[in-house]
Amino acid sequence: MSIKSAFISLGCDKNLVDSEVMLGICRKEGIDIIQEEEKADVIVINTCCFIKDALEESIEAILEAGKLKETGNCKGIIVTGCLGQRYENEIFDEMPEIDAVLGTTEYESIAGAIKAVMEGKKFKELGGFDKVMKDEKNSINRVITTAGHYAYLKIAEGCDSHCTYCVIPSLRGPYRSRSMESLVEEAASLAERGVKELILVAQDTAVYGIDIYGESRLDKLLEKLCQIDGIQWIRLLYCYPENITDKTIKVMAENDKILKYLDMPVQHGSDTVLKRMGRRSTAELIKSKISSLRSLMPDIAIRTSIITGFPQESGEEFGELAEFVREVRFDRLGVFTYSQEEGTPAAKMEGQIPEEIKQERKDIIMDMQRDISSEKCESFVGKKLKVIIEGKLPDDNIYCARSYRDAPEIDGLVFVNSDEELLTGDFVDVVITAASDYDLYGSVEA
Repeated sequence: MSIKSAFISLGCDKNLVDSEVMLGICRKEGIDIIQEEEKADVIVINTCCFIKDALEESIEAILEAGKLKETGNCKGIIVTGCLGQRYENEIFDEMPEIDAVLGTTEYESIAGAIKAVMEGKKFKELGGFDKVMKDEKNSINRVITTAGHYAYLKIAEGCDSHCTYCVIPSLRGPYRSRSMESLVEEAASLAERGVKELILVAQDTAVYGIDIYGESRLDKLLEKLCQIDGIQWIRLLYCYPENITDKTIKVMAENDKILKYLDMPVQHGSDTVLKRMGRRSTAELIKSKISSLRSLMPDIAIRTSIITGFPQESGEEFGELAEFVREVRFDRLGVFTYSQEEGTPAAKMEGQIPEEIKQERKDIIMDMQRDISSEKCESFVGKKLKVIIEGKLPDDNIYCARSYRDAPEIDGLVFVNSDEELLTGDFVDVVITAASDYDLYGSVEA
């Protein structure tokens, strides 16, 4: 009788790629993957603990899975990813429900861990941070869990930035790029399986290749990916502003397959706060980089993330942030309240900000951004946009779609009326007829 395993993937899209690789390994090893957790012999939880909310979500998922040892078929729980890496010395004592732990670089040992657990053994493997993957061929066999027409391509692992609020370098190790050849091979494989939109991710996508080639080679990688038949959209996430090169901007501007969209996490708009954060950028550098992007690509959609309530953030510094957001007018913006993470320099700083003030400042920025976003969305009314269909709302007889401005799960949607039946993954041209704060509405051009 084969082993039945269920997977729960939490956290970011980079974690999702790791989960997809594990699914591929399990399938290759003859382990059945099922959806129903209550019927699974083994439940695998790929965890995140980047901030407090993510940690709590991971712990809750483990506790819920633990209940299935009594009420379901579950014989073992395996924790992979950041939680086990972060709490390697306490995890078995604190959570006896757990039977095996794989660190952030050991997820390729998943089949061995499942088999060990089924034999009643405890299993722990953490390893070091010397490679991105043990066997890059495992990425070719990954099971795509997104809609099928888009997939994430993780081009590197780890981070060298050491921002004072962030635990990632201690959990994921130093920045390590995958070889260009392996990435092109994986992307070609994804295209053969029907993927049309390739979304590049890493802790900092902009510095891809610096560790193995001595300089950023993101521009060269993008040029090679553009040559792959079947890939129609290439989207860039997580590019730190100070590391975006003129070569990368030029390649983006000159290639139609590369979407005029860029996720650029800036975190703040006050130089003194950025310095305390350990960020390597300044407000002027960020604005200069955005100016360069917009000069070559006037229609580019720039997304960012902001942290409010960082330790010692004064009213004046918050005012600088607000003015920065007002001046730059990001197309997409997410705001997080500062999370005091143990083991980080910022957690020990004096002047921790009360939660209510963090939230109040977040609300102020989000109110500002809502107005900016509404104006930007309104500017598209009457224009034509190419969109990719994501599905249909049958009760409303309307399709959900994404334009070049919309990354999956995090940005807005385009709601589409069509007399013709549309399929998920179809590209269609839509005339925009209305707009809301974050979404657009339109009809397929007759």
